[in-house]
Amino acid sequence: MIRNPVDRVIDSLVIVFIGLFALFCVVPMIHIFALSFSGNRAIMSGEVFLWPVEWNFHAYSAVFGDISMMRSLVLTVILVVVYTAVALVMTIMAAYALSRRNFKGRNVMFGLIVVTMFFNPGIIPNYMLVKEVGLLNSPLSLILPLMINAFLLIIMRTSFSGVPHELEDSAWMDGCGHFRFLLQVVLPLQLPILATIGLYSAVDRWNMFQDALFYINDKNLYPLQLKLYQMVINSQVNDATAQEGFNAATPIPQSIQSASIMFATVPILLVYPWLQKYFISGMLQGAVKG
Repeated sequence: MIRNPVDRVIDSLVIVFIGLFALFCVVPMIHIFALSFSGNRAIMSGEVFLWPVEWNFHAYSAVFGDISMMRSLVLTVILVVVYTAVALVMTIMAAYALSRRNFKGRNVMFGLIVVTMFFNPGIIPNYMLVKEVGLLNSPLSLILPLMINAFLLIIMRTSFSGVPHELEDSAWMDGCGHFRFLLQVVLPLQLPILATIGLYSAVDRWNMFQDALFYINDKNLYPLQLKLYQMVINSQVNDATAQEGFNAATPIPQSIQSASIMFATVPILLVYPWLQKYFISGMLQGAVKG
């Protein structure tokens, strides 16, 4: 098909716009990368932008040598794995039940779930609930309250609803029960959507720190993102205190802060490319079926 000049101009403008947008997203990450490998003198004098100045690995040596940072990393990985597994199991069971034709009251229950996307009780009621059930200062407080995400449940329920009814009828004729039908028929057809839900859940748990900020007081139970948050806050407090003329604790060098950010960001970035094809197809599958 021959494209006219106007279409070519529009395509070129779209490509330029997307390229600039991608550049704006990538440049801050490159800047942090350059800071993490630069010397403190070059950083303080503002010489570092997109390429390290005075190359060194001192910041990464300090990060990997910090026992508390490594403990936070291990704890975060465990939380991500356990939370993703629990979220997948709970979402699968709920979505399967809500997608069955003979489940009476499914529309009412589905409507109640959708309502939670628009009306949230707020931070204080959630904190009081976690406190009353005795989950404060427990890793379970970072898993149990978030077991099911209504948005992800809707995607999976829509995908499950697209399973042909003929398969279900054939399975019942062969003596198949609900669990066997789910495990042997439905789930093998839903691998892309499972990868999508799993990736969403893992990324959400990896990046989330607000719930840990409210529920966790024990520094030994700090997840990685909360550890970084405390590091940034402490540095800002030290800077403000020093400007007021008061004695402050030794500030954390910016190179170590940048290395810590890279330390917390790179692992999740390495996972996404392996699941990208499942992620895209899963989103399309959950959006158009049903």
